[in-house]
This record gives sequence, C-alpha cells and structure tokens, in this order.
Amino acid sequence: MKFIETCKNIWKIEDLRNRLLTTLLFVLIYRFGSYIVLPGIDASVLDQMSATHDQTRGGLLALLDMFSGGAFSNASIFALGIMPYISASIIVQLLTIAVPYFQRLQKEGESGYRKMNQITRWLTVIILLFQGPSYLVNLQAQMPGALPDSIGFNWFTISSTLILLSGSMFVMWLGERITDKGVGNGISFIILIGIIARLPGAIVQEFTARLNNAGGGLIVFLAEIVALILVIALAIMLVQGTRKIPVQYAKRIVGNKQYGGVRQYIPLKVNAANVMPIIFAQAIMFIPLAFVGFSSDGSGWFARNFLNNTGFWYNFVFAILIILFTYFYTAIIINPTQIAENLKLNNGFIPGVKPGKKTAEYIDDIMSKITLPGSIFLALVAILPAFAQILGVSQGFAQFFGGTSLLIMVGVILDTLQQIESHLLMRHYDGLLDSGSRIKGRAGLAAY
Repeated sequence: MKFIETCKNIWKIEDLRNRLLTTLLFVLIYRFGSYIVLPGIDASVLDQMSATHDQTRGGLLALLDMFSGGAFSNASIFALGIMPYISASIIVQLLTIAVPYFQRLQKEGESGYRKMNQITRWLTVIILLFQGPSYLVNLQAQMPGALPDSIGFNWFTISSTLILLSGSMFVMWLGERITDKGVGNGISFIILIGIIARLPGAIVQEFTARLNNAGGGLIVFLAEIVALILVIALAIMLVQGTRKIPVQYAKRIVGNKQYGGVRQYIPLKVNAANVMPIIFAQAIMFIPLAFVGFSSDGSGWFARNFLNNTGFWYNFVFAILIILFTYFYTAIIINPTQIAENLKLNNGFIPGVKPGKKTAEYIDDIMSKITLPGSIFLALVAILPAFAQILGVSQGFAQFFGGTSLLIMVGVILDTLQQIESHLLMRHYDGLLDSGSRIKGRAGLAAY
C-alpha cells in the first residue's frame, strides 16, 4: 500500500525522523503539563463540581478551554495557554503600521526581528499579569471551595499568577522549539494539539446525546458527520484557493534571432491571510474575559452578549474583526509594489499592463477584488458553529463545524504535511499524494 510505503520512506530520512520524534516529545510534555493542577487548588472539588458547575460549558470560555486542550477547565499550570502570546503579537504587528520605531525595526532584518520578538515577550508577560488574577476570579466564582483563599493581594493569588505566567511562557518556548527542531509552525501546532485533544470526547458526547436525551438517534448523528465532512471540504478549498495572474518574460533579441518569453503565473490566494485573521479576531474577543473577571457584575449587558458565542452581537463583531484583519494581514504579507519591482528587475511583465507603478496598481486591484469575497467567506465559516448550536448540536461538537477550530486544524495540518512532503521530494521519494498532485499549505504554493 502507498501509505505504508510512504511511512517507510519517512522513517528512512534521518533528519525528518528526528524532527517528528522531537515534535512528538514536545507534544507529550505539553499534554502532561495540561493535567498538573495549580498548587493549593483542590482537584477533587473540581472533579465533583465540573458536572453541574462547569465553567467552560459554553460561550467564549469553552473556546479558550478548547485552545488550551482542557488545561483551562483543569485549573492547570498551562491554563492560559498560548493565547496571551498571540494577543501580544497582534498588538506588535499593529504597532508596525502606526509607530515609526516599529516600522524601522521591521526593515532592519534579523536584528529588528529579534528586538520585536523580545518586545512581544515582555508584552506577553504584562498581559499575563492581568489575565492570571482574572482567571482565578472566574475560577472562584464558578468553583466555590476549590480555592483555599479568597482572591486578593495574598500569597495564593501572587504565587498562582506567577505559575500561570511561567506556564504560558513555557508553552511559548515549546512552540518555538517545535518550529526550530520539529515539523511545522510550533505556535500553531500547540493550538492544533489542544483542539484535536477535545475532538474524540466531543464526538462521543454528541453520539451519546443523540441516542439519549437530545433525540434524533443514529440518523441525525450520521447527518451531522456528513455535514462536518462537507464543511471540512469547504475549509480546504478556502485555504488552498488561488487566482493566477499570467506573467511573461520580455522578449530578448540575440543577434538576428528573436526569442519569445516564457509565460509563468503569480499565484494570488483568495484568502492570502489564511487562518491568521480568525486567530487574531478570536484573541481580541478573549479580552472581555479580563473585564468581566474584575467586574462585580458578571450578568450585565456586556457580559451577556460578549461571553455568549451564539449571540448576535458576539458573532457580528467577530465577523467584522475577521474581515478587517484579513485585509490587514494580506497587506502585510503581500506587497504589490515589491512584486512589481521584482518583475521589472527580471525583465518580466503582465501582458497588457505597463511595468512599474501600473503593474503594482493592477496587482493591488486584483488583490482587493479577491480579498473581499474571501474575507466574507472566512467570516461565514467562522460563525458556522453558532448556527450549529442553534440547530441543536452540542456546544463541544459544534465548534468543529467551522470557526477557529476547523480552520486551524485544516491550515496547520496542510502546512505540516507540506513540510513532510518537501523532505520526501528533496530526497527523491514519492510525495504523500499520487504523482502530479502536490499538497498546498497556507503559503499557497505547491511543495516542489
């Protein structure tokens, strides 16, 4: 079988084998840490009260618990996960547009990148100093009796906040090590592992519910599985969809002979930003947790609407943020002026378009036209879980019908498979797919 032969080829490549084993080791460390409860918290009380007072049963808290692989509801040392780092990264990237100092750092190359990375880490620490006490306040409200002391300026609050801070920074370090020594983007891979860890339990829970209290039986459950497969297919199309602009090298005259140019293509993706806008928007939507955590009234209008992921205002703001971040991130990763200059330097041109400024304007116009429907489609996929819940799908299983969970799974898995395929092709082995087909990751290019 081709699958078995491919696995053998992967194992033969020493570098790829070591990278896969290293990734597995770091994943096991992450999963082990997600079950280590914060010192001083009564784990037995958490187990007893989780059935009736689950702090992550629904809403935004459930999404945060999913991203952390259950560490949030376990009151683990990794409870805050990687999201504070992503929030800090968003802020730093926004500053590169508005603040000249960060714009200069962005142009300094590797040294500027190291400085920005250091700033991002310090900003992550600041965010964690706020989110740590907020998490403890929420835990005390939802799980009375689990904490030894009331939340305030005492040793338990200070020590637990420092442990949560250290846990998140360690998770960030694991992600960086996966990127350097393993396979795939480490930060994205950490989020992927947290999501996949919740999938088997969500399927079993939905199956049990359909056979018992929720009704509908096996037929409805099978219909949900078919719908899930269709949504996954749509997500793959969204991640891989491209539009190609024809590019032709200028004709060259050598002696008395004229040689025609070779036609190539610039692949512009319908969703060039891929899953990043939805991650950014989701990180912004986690901000209400901090405000509600420190607020004495957790049942106000703000809390009711922005902690309920099936409500109108939550999904409306979420969709708008995704559309805005899609344009923002596309502008960061695709520079029409740079593309036009590269074409000009290589004696290339777009047929019917003048080189230089006109080419840049043409590419920018094409990107604007394909980014708008791509961003809207991305926003619709992101809010599909809300419609699934409204139609009766359980909250845990509904998160896989679209939204952040599904798009991260599809995008990260395709990226990881593309890297594995690149290693295979580089050493003259067959790829993961049949000959002639290549896996396209979030970069939008085939892995040749």
